[in-house]
Amino acid sequence: MESCIIKSPLGFTRIVGDAYGIASVTVLNSEEKITDIIPVELEDCVIQLNEYFEGNRKQFNLKLNPQGTAFQKKVWHALKEIPHGKTLSYLELSKQLGDVKAIRAVANANGKNPLWIVVPCHRVIGSDGSLTGYAGGLHRKQWLLEHESPYKQQSLF
Repeated sequence: MESCIIKSPLGFTRIVGDAYGIASVTVLNSEEKITDIIPVELEDCVIQLNEYFEGNRKQFNLKLNPQGTAFQKKVWHALKEIPHGKTLSYLELSKQLGDVKAIRAVANANGKNPLWIVVPCHRVIGSDGSLTGYAGGLHRKQWLLEHESPYKQQSLF
Protein backbone atom coordinates (compact mmCIF):
# COMPACT_ATOMS: atom_id res chain seq x y z
CA MET A 1 0.00 0.00 0.00
CA GLU A 2 1.13 3.50 -0.84
CA SER A 3 0.33 6.48 1.35
CA CYS A 4 0.66 10.23 1.33
CA ILE A 5 -0.18 13.21 3.50
CA ILE A 6 -1.81 16.35 2.08
CA LYS A 7 -3.08 19.50 3.73
CA SER A 8 -6.77 20.32 3.47
CA PRO A 9 -8.83 23.19 4.91
CA LEU A 10 -9.82 20.78 7.71
CA GLY A 11 -6.38 19.52 8.59
CA PHE A 12 -3.78 17.09 7.43
CA THR A 13 -5.18 14.14 5.49
CA ARG A 14 -3.70 10.68 4.98
CA ILE A 15 -4.56 8.80 1.80
CA VAL A 16 -3.77 5.07 1.51
CA GLY A 17 -4.25 2.88 -1.54
CA ASP A 18 -2.71 0.85 -4.30
CA ALA A 19 -3.48 -0.34 -7.83
CA TYR A 20 -6.68 -1.98 -6.50
CA GLY A 21 -8.05 1.36 -5.31
CA ILE A 22 -8.16 3.84 -2.45
CA ALA A 23 -8.40 2.00 0.88
CA SER A 24 -8.67 4.97 3.21
CA VAL A 25 -8.82 8.75 3.42
CA THR A 26 -8.40 9.95 6.99
CA VAL A 27 -8.34 13.42 8.52
CA LEU A 28 -5.67 13.68 11.20
CA ASN A 29 -5.78 15.61 14.45
CA SER A 30 -2.08 16.42 14.38
CA GLU A 31 0.36 18.15 12.08
CA GLU A 32 2.19 15.84 9.75
CA LYS A 33 4.87 16.27 7.11
CA ILE A 34 3.24 16.83 3.73
CA THR A 35 4.32 14.27 1.16
CA ASP A 36 6.68 15.74 -1.43
CA ILE A 37 6.02 13.21 -4.20
CA ILE A 38 2.51 11.74 -4.46
CA PRO A 39 2.52 8.04 -5.47
CA VAL A 40 0.94 7.60 -8.90
CA GLU A 41 -1.80 5.33 -7.43
CA LEU A 42 -2.98 8.22 -5.23
CA GLU A 43 -2.68 11.14 -7.65
CA ASP A 44 -6.33 11.08 -8.82
CA CYS A 45 -7.54 11.06 -5.22
CA VAL A 46 -5.37 14.06 -4.32
CA ILE A 47 -6.55 15.97 -7.40
CA GLN A 48 -10.22 15.19 -6.75
CA LEU A 49 -10.02 16.09 -3.06
CA ASN A 50 -8.42 19.43 -3.95
CA GLU A 51 -11.16 20.06 -6.53
CA TYR A 52 -13.78 19.25 -3.88
CA PHE A 53 -12.29 21.70 -1.39
CA GLU A 54 -12.05 24.38 -4.10
CA GLY A 55 -15.79 23.90 -4.74
CA ASN A 56 -15.23 22.47 -8.24
CA ARG A 57 -16.21 18.83 -7.57
CA LYS A 58 -19.47 17.39 -6.26
CA GLN A 59 -18.87 13.70 -6.94
CA PHE A 60 -15.79 11.54 -6.73
CA ASN A 61 -14.80 9.22 -9.53
CA LEU A 62 -12.24 6.97 -7.89
CA LYS A 63 -11.51 3.29 -7.76
CA LEU A 64 -12.22 2.39 -4.13
CA ASN A 65 -11.05 -0.59 -2.11
CA PRO A 66 -12.12 -0.12 1.53
CA GLN A 67 -11.79 -3.02 3.93
CA GLY A 68 -14.90 -3.95 5.89
CA THR A 69 -17.68 -6.45 6.39
CA ALA A 70 -20.32 -7.06 3.73
CA PHE A 71 -22.83 -5.07 5.82
CA GLN A 72 -20.42 -2.14 6.24
CA LYS A 73 -19.76 -2.08 2.50
CA LYS A 74 -23.52 -2.09 1.85
CA VAL A 75 -23.92 0.96 4.12
CA TRP A 76 -20.93 2.73 2.56
CA HIS A 77 -22.36 2.13 -0.90
CA ALA A 78 -25.66 3.68 0.22
CA LEU A 79 -23.77 6.70 1.59
CA LYS A 80 -22.32 7.36 -1.87
CA GLU A 81 -25.89 7.74 -3.16
CA ILE A 82 -26.67 10.73 -0.91
CA PRO A 83 -26.48 13.73 -3.26
CA HIS A 84 -24.04 16.58 -2.70
CA GLY A 85 -25.69 19.30 -0.63
CA LYS A 86 -28.32 16.93 0.83
CA THR A 87 -28.58 15.11 4.14
CA LEU A 88 -30.30 11.95 5.31
CA SER A 89 -31.09 10.77 8.83
CA TYR A 90 -29.79 7.50 10.24
CA LEU A 91 -33.42 6.33 10.37
CA GLU A 92 -34.01 7.18 6.70
CA LEU A 93 -30.79 5.41 5.75
CA SER A 94 -31.86 2.32 7.71
CA LYS A 95 -35.21 2.34 5.89
CA GLN A 96 -33.46 2.62 2.52
CA LEU A 97 -31.36 -0.39 3.44
CA GLY A 98 -34.53 -2.35 4.21
CA ASP A 99 -34.45 -2.66 7.99
CA VAL A 100 -35.56 0.18 10.24
CA LYS A 101 -34.47 -1.86 13.28
CA ALA A 102 -30.86 -1.83 12.03
CA ILE A 103 -30.43 1.86 12.85
CA ARG A 104 -27.67 1.24 15.43
CA ALA A 105 -25.81 -1.12 13.09
CA VAL A 106 -26.11 1.42 10.28
CA ALA A 107 -24.81 4.19 12.55
CA ASN A 108 -21.93 1.95 13.63
CA ALA A 109 -21.01 1.13 10.01
CA ASN A 110 -21.27 4.82 9.16
CA GLY A 111 -18.80 5.59 11.94
CA LYS A 112 -16.33 3.04 10.61
CA ASN A 113 -16.29 4.53 7.10
CA PRO A 114 -12.60 4.62 6.12
CA LEU A 115 -13.08 6.99 3.18
CA TRP A 116 -13.53 10.47 4.67
CA ILE A 117 -15.41 12.83 2.31
CA VAL A 118 -15.15 10.42 -0.65
CA VAL A 119 -17.87 8.28 0.95
CA PRO A 120 -19.92 11.10 2.48
CA CYS A 121 -20.80 9.86 5.95
CA HIS A 122 -20.92 13.52 7.00
CA ARG A 123 -24.26 13.81 5.16
CA VAL A 124 -25.99 11.57 7.74
CA ILE A 125 -27.62 13.46 10.60
CA GLY A 126 -29.98 12.79 13.49
CA SER A 127 -33.73 12.52 12.86
CA ASP A 128 -34.16 15.86 14.61
CA GLY A 129 -31.65 17.53 12.28
CA SER A 130 -28.82 17.48 14.82
CA LEU A 131 -25.21 16.91 13.85
CA THR A 132 -24.76 13.67 15.74
CA GLY A 133 -21.51 11.73 16.05
CA TYR A 134 -18.74 12.21 13.54
CA ALA A 135 -15.34 10.55 13.76
CA GLY A 136 -13.64 13.62 12.32
CA GLY A 137 -15.25 15.91 14.89
CA LEU A 138 -18.54 17.79 14.72
CA HIS A 139 -16.77 21.03 13.72
CA ARG A 140 -15.56 19.29 10.56
CA LYS A 141 -18.99 17.80 9.87
CA GLN A 142 -20.55 21.26 10.15
CA TRP A 143 -17.87 22.75 7.88
CA LEU A 144 -18.44 20.04 5.24
CA LEU A 145 -22.22 20.47 5.26
CA GLU A 146 -21.87 24.25 4.97
CA HIS A 147 -19.29 23.81 2.19
CA GLU A 148 -21.76 21.64 0.24
CA SER A 149 -24.83 23.75 0.97
CA PRO A 150 -26.36 25.50 -2.04
CA TYR A 151 -27.33 28.27 0.39
CA LYS A 152 -24.20 30.07 1.52
CA GLN A 153 -24.40 31.90 4.83
CA GLN A 154 -22.60 35.17 5.20
CA SER A 155 -20.75 35.77 8.40
CA LEU A 156 -22.09 38.70 10.40
CA PHE A 157 -18.77 39.30 12.11
